[in-house]
Amino acid sequence: MSFSESIRQLQARRAFLGRATSGLGSLALSSLLGSRNLLAAGTSGSSAGEADKWPGIVNPPHVMPKAKRIIYLYMAGGPSHLETFDYKPKLAEMQGQAMPESFTQGQPIAQLQGQKLTCLAPQHKFERFGQSGQQIASVFPEIGTIADEICILRSLHTEAINHDPAHTFMNTGTTISGRPAMGSWLTYGLGSDCDNLPGFVVLTSLGKYGQAQPIASRQWHSGFLPSRFQGVEFRSKGDPVLYVSRPGGVNSAQQRDVVDSVQALNRIRQETVDDPEIATRISQYEMAFRMQSSVPELMDVSNEPAHILEMYGTQGGDGSFGANCLLARRLAERGVRFIQLYHRDWDHHGDVKGNIAGTAKEVDRGAAALVRDLKQRGLLDETLIVYGGEFGRTPMAQGTGRDHHIKGFSMWLAGGGIKPGISYGNTDELGYAAVENPVHVHDLHATMLHLLGIEHTKLTYKFQGRDFRLTDVSGNVVQPILA
Repeated sequence: MSFSESIRQLQARRAFLGRATSGLGSLALSSLLGSRNLLAAGTSGSSAGEADKWPGIVNPPHVMPKAKRIIYLYMAGGPSHLETFDYKPKLAEMQGQAMPESFTQGQPIAQLQGQKLTCLAPQHKFERFGQSGQQIASVFPEIGTIADEICILRSLHTEAINHDPAHTFMNTGTTISGRPAMGSWLTYGLGSDCDNLPGFVVLTSLGKYGQAQPIASRQWHSGFLPSRFQGVEFRSKGDPVLYVSRPGGVNSAQQRDVVDSVQALNRIRQETVDDPEIATRISQYEMAFRMQSSVPELMDVSNEPAHILEMYGTQGGDGSFGANCLLARRLAERGVRFIQLYHRDWDHHGDVKGNIAGTAKEVDRGAAALVRDLKQRGLLDETLIVYGGEFGRTPMAQGTGRDHHIKGFSMWLAGGGIKPGISYGNTDELGYAAVENPVHVHDLHATMLHLLGIEHTKLTYKFQGRDFRLTDVSGNVVQPILA
């Protein structure tokens, strides 16, 4: 056979195999990869199994890890700290009075800029919960039952006052779009403990009491890191991952044969050109093939006991926050490194009283169930749970609601090396600015990385001549909240 005939046969074979793997290939090359050249994405000339397992560049850990994974319960839209976790009786006394200019003069304000600023009292009463006596709004009775497990941070502050850049800052440590998400940094640094699911998984849910907060997929993108580290969105209704199912008429053995053939061709090409993108494609074809079995098994909660489903308030498959919390526990059990749940219902510019009560009810049960469930399974100590949004809300009224606010807001953390049953930091008497032990977003990120064994200043990636990191050029570990 002539050389030209050999080339034509090889090209024809490639075209056939490319069509035959349509469902699998779409996932492997679109959902998990992207189409750009990747640096440090795999080992040149590796076999499929070797290229698939990323060991992480932080090996061994910089510091002794307290946690193995993170579950981030992201309350998208900016929850009001004043109706949730930061009780301000002085603000209640000043209901309807002018907000003192000493607090607001020269300060960034979003939609209230140039308007008359009047104080709006907290719209829900607070109660003390647990032996620790943590003060939590009464609209969170279930979270109140885990008060002795959580650490409430009441002195967060951030830098972006509008939603999209604030989401970007909270997720990537910068307001500049296109940088790696924290889940990407984490899987790049540590790899994943799971062979048949992505190391970074995202789930979203919608509520009905606030403006549906838009969340762009770039919030879980890998940015300039290799694309194998980007988050993969799982849908909790319908097909969990697009194109993960096999094409009609193709069984597992047939697709295994096709994948093996494609991988063999890819390895031949890799030996010739030494392209990191090819090594990554080899690993992600293998991952996508494994996901055809692992994802349906993950989503099938029929084997969960009735009392567990009752605890989360779901039968599964309904797209609710509670259902996603149950899936988060199942993902954690399977070794997924970073699990992020967005609940897109916290943008309350009007009727903050009614809307907060409604949205709190949507998340209260699921969040508390997740903490209790992880604890009873012995997983809480090795899982860091983070709960919070991109910013807080103003003490000043916006009609019956509250405007965006970046100077002070609240979050809570639990599990994985966090000191339980404490509150840390405080805002001023009106809840305007963090004044006691302020915690910047970079400090939060540094602390999260530290708990998983990473010194945040050492997890860097050179891009365009600069060593980038999640915490940019600042950030300190918040030592007093560590167990």
